Amino acid sequence: MDRLITLEPSNVVAIRIEQGQRCYGQLTLRNVMYTMPVAFRLQPMNKSRYSIRPQSGVISPLTTVTIEITYDFPQNSTLPGSIPYSDDSFLLHSVVVPGASATSTNDSVPSDWFTTRKKQVFVDSGIRVMFGGSIVMTRLVKNGAINEIREVLEKSDPSWNAINSVDSEGQTLLHLAVSQSRPDLVQLLLEFEPDIDGRNWSGASPLEAAAGSGQTLIVELLLAHRASMERLETSTWGAVHLAAGGGHVDVLKLLLLRGASVNSLTKDGNTALHLAVEERRRDCARVLLAAGAKVNIGNSDNETPLHIAAALGDDNMVKLLLQKGGNKDILNKLGKTAYDVAGEHGHTRLFDVLRLGDRLSVAARKGEVRTINRLIEGGAAINGVDQHGWTALHRASFKGHTDVVRVLIEKGVNIDGRDEDGYTAMHCAVESGNVDVLELLVKKGADVKARTNKGVTAMQIADSLNYAGIIRILINGGANREEVKEVSQKLPAFGNKIGKEMGGMKKKRTTRAQVVHGGSPLATRMF
Repeated sequence: MDRLITLEPSNVVAIRIEQGQRCYGQLTLRNVMYTMPVAFRLQPMNKSRYSIRPQSGVISPLTTVTIEITYDFPQNSTLPGSIPYSDDSFLLHSVVVPGASATSTNDSVPSDWFTTRKKQVFVDSGIRVMFGGSIVMTRLVKNGAINEIREVLEKSDPSWNAINSVDSEGQTLLHLAVSQSRPDLVQLLLEFEPDIDGRNWSGASPLEAAAGSGQTLIVELLLAHRASMERLETSTWGAVHLAAGGGHVDVLKLLLLRGASVNSLTKDGNTALHLAVEERRRDCARVLLAAGAKVNIGNSDNETPLHIAAALGDDNMVKLLLQKGGNKDILNKLGKTAYDVAGEHGHTRLFDVLRLGDRLSVAARKGEVRTINRLIEGGAAINGVDQHGWTALHRASFKGHTDVVRVLIEKGVNIDGRDEDGYTAMHCAVESGNVDVLELLVKKGADVKARTNKGVTAMQIADSLNYAGIIRILINGGANREEVKEVSQKLPAFGNKIGKEMGGMKKKRTTRAQVVHGGSPLATRMF
C-alpha cells in the first residue's frame, strides 16, 4: 500500500487571502485503512509562514480529520509571484498505530512514532498550497489567467463565494473582465454563476459597464444569462442610456431588440434620447426615434431633447427632432423654449428652423408692427428666412404693408436680400403692384437694377404687367428705360418661377398675387 491517508478533495491546500483578515484554509485527511488507526503529523517546510491545528493526531479506520492551516499574510505585503500556487510545501508523515485511540489528537502524538527505526513511516511531500480569496481572484482576472481562474474557482471552498470577489475599488470579477474587453473571461466567469447584476461602488452593473464601453459580444453574453436591462436605484444611468450616450449603435440596437425600455429614465430624469442628443450621437438618436422614443419628454428641468440640441447649436439634430414631431413651444423650468435657449447660447443660425423666421414672416404678412418689434427685440434674426425661403421684408413688400417695411428697414434688414431664386423685396413689391412700398424701397436705396437668378429686373416685371406708374418710379430711382426692350427676348427663358407667371401675365394681365390667391401650386411656396 502506497498511502495510509488520502487528502480530500485533492492534494491541494486552498488558503483564502483577504486584506486585513486572518488567512487560512482547511485540509481533510482520510484514513484509508479498514481496521487500523493511523497517526499523522503535518509540518510546513516554512514554519515562519504557517501554523497548523492540529499538527498531529490519530485517525480511526475509514474516518477523517479536518486540519486548519493559517497563513501569515502581513498588512500591505505583496502576493507571491507564483499565484495562485506557492513554492511552499508540507510534509505529511503517517504510520499505522495498532491499538491507538483516536482521542490522541490535538498535537498529542509522540514524535518518536514517526521514526523509521521501529515502524514503516510513509512520507507524502506532494501537498501543494493554492491561494484564493478576493485579492487573488481579482489579480488573476486582471492578468487574464484563464486556466488559473478556472482551477481556483473549482478548488476553492464553496463558502468563500470566490466567484463574487471584489477588488479594492469595488469592481466585481465581471466588471474587471468587461474593462479588459475579454468576452472569453466573461464566459468563463458566467459558468460559475456569479451575481450577474452585482454592482460596483459607483452602482453600475456589469451590463451597464459593457454597454457604456460598446462591448457588443459581452452585452450579448450577459443578456443570454438574463442580466437585468432596467436601471436600478443604485445606478445613475441604465444600459440603454450608456449605449446611446456613448454612440454604441450596435449595442443600442441589441438592447432594444431584447426589450429594453426606450423611454426609461436616468436618475436625473433624462431619456436615452436626451443623452444621445447631448453627446451629438445622431445615429443613436435615429435608432431611438425609430424604436418609439418620445421626442417631447422633459427631464427634471423639463428640458426636451430639442432644448438640448438648441443649446448645443446642433443644426442637424434640431432638424431631425423637428422632423420627428419635436414641439418648439414646450417651456423648460425657466419658462424658455428651444428658440430662447438657442438665443442664450448665441446660435442665431437656428432661429429660423426653430420657427423664429416663420413667426417674423407671419407677422410681416399680417402687418403686425408690434409683434415684429417684440420678436426683433427678443433676438429674432431679422434676415432670417421662413420655410419658403422668404424674409420678413419679402412678405411685407409683397403684401403692401408699408409700415412693416419701414420698421424692418429701420431695424437694419438687408434691403436687397434675395430668396433662393434671386427675388428681392423690390421684385415682390413691383409684381404685386404695391406703389407705396416700392417708393419707400427706392427712397431707402434699394437696388432698382437687381436681377433674379434668371436675369429679370423689376423694370421688366413692371413692363410685362403694364404698370406705367411703377415704371416711372423705377426710372426716377435709376432704372434703365432700355431694359423694357429686353423683356420679349428674355421671357421664353425665365423658367417656372418668372417665365410661366410672366408669360401668362403678359397675355392675361394676371398678377402674381392673383395666381397665389387663386390656389395654384405657387400658393404653397408663397404662403
